[in-house]
Amino acid sequence: MKSIGALIFPGFETLDLFGPLEFFGWLPEEFSIVTVGETAGSVTCRSGQTIAVDRLLDEGDAYDLLLVPGGPGTPVDKANTAVHDWIRTACGKAGIVMSVCTGSALLASTGVLDGRKATTNKMRFNWAVQFGPKVDWIGKARWVEDGKFFTSSGVSAGMDMSLAVISRLLDQDTARHLARCAEYSWTEDPASDPFAVQHGVS
Repeated sequence: MKSIGALIFPGFETLDLFGPLEFFGWLPEEFSIVTVGETAGSVTCRSGQTIAVDRLLDEGDAYDLLLVPGGPGTPVDKANTAVHDWIRTACGKAGIVMSVCTGSALLASTGVLDGRKATTNKMRFNWAVQFGPKVDWIGKARWVEDGKFFTSSGVSAGMDMSLAVISRLLDQDTARHLARCAEYSWTEDPASDPFAVQHGVS
């Protein structure tokens, strides 16, 4: 059983979180999922729903997998030392680190992506890359895998990335089965990214 710590914060993008968790959640014998937040209670996502915080940052930083969503509330401000310190420590302990959309900007702002390849939301590409001047940003990619780091493009791309992670940890047949069960057309090629062209990102 592998543990997944899913970071949540006010203004996170709903599908960034729940798209990947839909697939991991279909495998309860393989993955246990908790949401992790800075304050107790709940946080409000971008679309207005409140989501419970299962565990506080200071209640643990050891998870097998990390999931970092993006959204308009992405706490890239370096003044937020609690979140940034937790990410650095948790990333050091995790076997797999995943980000969706502008979640990679948050990872980049902590320095954990320095020297690595990564991607992000194409609509917000120019904004996101400023937080990681030492990151090798890949413009045309649905998701990017570099060692234990998986970073995806915008919003729905997190679902493709999560299936790639499941394929790596388990097998491709399981990932394809989950996609079929969800009636989801999985983009298996990480370089297939029509949105890069649409947003003028190369």
